[in-house]
Order: sequence, then C-alpha cells, then structure tokens
Amino acid sequence: MAGLNETPNANRTRISFFGLRNAGKSTLVNAFTSQEIAIVSDIAGTTTDPVSKAMEILPLGPCLITDTAGLDDEGALGELRVAKSLAVLATTDIAVWVCSPGSPKENIAKERFLLACKERDVQVFEYHRGESVDELKKKIASSSTAAQTPPLLEGLAKRGDRIVCVCPIDESAPKGRLILPQVELIRECLDIGAIATVCQPAELESVLTPGALVVTDSQAFARVKEILLNHQDVRLTSFSVLFARQKGDLAEYTKGLDAVSSLNDGDKVLIAEGCTHHRQCNDIGTVKIPKALAKLSGRKLEFLFSSGGAFDANGVKLIVHCGACMLTRREVLRRIGLAQSNNTPITNYGMLLACASGMKLKKGTTEVAVG
Repeated sequence: MAGLNETPNANRTRISFFGLRNAGKSTLVNAFTSQEIAIVSDIAGTTTDPVSKAMEILPLGPCLITDTAGLDDEGALGELRVAKSLAVLATTDIAVWVCSPGSPKENIAKERFLLACKERDVQVFEYHRGESVDELKKKIASSSTAAQTPPLLEGLAKRGDRIVCVCPIDESAPKGRLILPQVELIRECLDIGAIATVCQPAELESVLTPGALVVTDSQAFARVKEILLNHQDVRLTSFSVLFARQKGDLAEYTKGLDAVSSLNDGDKVLIAEGCTHHRQCNDIGTVKIPKALAKLSGRKLEFLFSSGGAFDANGVKLIVHCGACMLTRREVLRRIGLAQSNNTPITNYGMLLACASGMKLKKGTTEVAVG
C-alpha cells in the first residue's frame, strides 16, 4: 500500500543533471539527494543510461531526480546514449548543467544542450565543482518552475461537498487496485474535506444526492448518462476530462473535437497514450476510441498509435490524447504545442467519448451536459 502514500512521478518537480563525462554529475546528484543514488567512478562513461530516483527534498517537496550519461560520449553507441540523455528533457522541469572548465568539448555539447532546453522551455541552472549544493537547492526551490500542478477539483468542490466516483470493474480494470486517476481524485477529496463515494455504474443511482459531482470513467459515459437523465440536480464530468484540464488545454481540445466532423476517408489519426500497459481485447485506445471516431465522423480512418514517451504529430489529421495522468503538465503542453505548430487538431479521450455518447462539455467548464 506504500504507493498510495507517494506523490505520483507526474506530479513531482523533475530535476535532471547534465554535463560531460566525468564532470561530476553523479557526485553532485548524490550530494543533492544526500543518498548514494548514482555510481561514482573516475572512469569516463560510468553512467550509461538515465537513472532516476523519486524522493522528498526540502524545501522543494516531491521531486524526481535524474542523472544522465555524458553528452560528449563518442561512437555509434555513445551517440545513442547522448540522444537518450537529451530525451530526458521532454519531461524535465529544471535542468542542471555541471560545468567542466577547460574541456575543449564543453562548448559544443553545452550549445546542443541549451538549444534543446530552449526548444522545450526548460529552465537551466549551472553548477561549478566546489560550489555549495545547499545554495543550488535554494535557487531551484525559489524558481517559478518548481510550482505544484494545479488541483484536479479546483473550483469544482469544497469541504463537505459530495463527490461520486464511478469506477467500473471490468476487463480493463487492474486486478486488486484502482487506477492512478481514481486514486488521485479520492486523495484530493480527503485533502479538501469533500466526501468521496466510490461505486460501479450499477450502484450509482443509489448513492446520488442533490448537488453531487459525479466523476466517471469515460468508458461508462453511456450508462451514467441514462441514470443521470432523471437527476438534473447533479453535475457530471470524467477522470480524463479533469486530467485534461489539469495537464493540458481544454480550449484547444474543444477545437480538436470540433475537427472530427471535417475528417475524410483515409485520413490518419494518432491515438496517443502517456503510459504503456497490456492491451485488453476491448482496449480503450486501440478499440473504443477508433469506434467512437468512426461513429462521429462516419469515415474510414487510418489509425496510428503511440504510448509512453513516443509522440510524433507529423502527417496526421487529428490527435486524440489520453488524460495523461502519467505525464507532467510540461510534457502535455509540449505535445499540444507540437500539434499546434503542425496545424494538427488535438483532443482528449474523455471529451471524445462523451461526444460519442451524445454529450458535450458545457462551454468553458469541465462539466458534461446530460440530455
């Protein structure tokens, strides 16, 4: 049960350390965390892959610390290691460049690093060997980048409010546990003093009270809609929509949803998920989302799929993204930015499934209109 007490990595401030081989990155990481996280050696290239550790660091709070391979690594394998290190920037909030004074390779590697940081709007701090590690912590802690992710229920619930979480236990549900969006929402209810009730769709009507906010798994929209048609005094949204607001841009997702009707036969649609998981026979990404798109567009579409860190917005006419509970807000906004730069509409799982069930978001809110 320890995982229920830990801040998800997607909500941690991600601090990554970069530099040349033997610059002292691993030594700094160990000093920064006050733990022996990284292997320290005089042999150049000891760190060959990014190594991450989730922990609480005062006064920063929950962090994910990542040590990376040297950006001056050589040869075909070395270039792959460099690419893998730079890929860490996609989910990095704050990057620390560990300087190597006097090294003829530093300027080239640093220029490549700074360009990648600029493209991703990553804040950079420099550290010189011998400087105070505590001072580095203070600088990072005082930066605006280290701000917390906004709450899921911001503006939607307060102490004493009733939140009904509809969590279907079907073939998609993990055995013996709840999925991360459900856990995070229940925990937030406890934090603000709201009353969380958890049920399956069949039990929903029996637990409804006037003024309640119903938060459903998007895949249960159709069943929940039928129940709520007789309860106009309750509000409705989904876990995916709440995460879409917390991590992304609802206005941009709404424009993406409007673009579904403009699709043509043969258009390519990217279905993107922020995590990797075992695919079920009735999987939401590979089965239910394509069915919903076919229903809404009336077209024969070509579907592409990505998961985890993979994301390529080129050559597609629409992107449908998951709620992104496993991604940082920075990474989701980066993906939205890539879509915008390619003039590619992007929308969200929950919003699409609501629309396929005959419902849409009320303008400017996360609430779904029933009926």
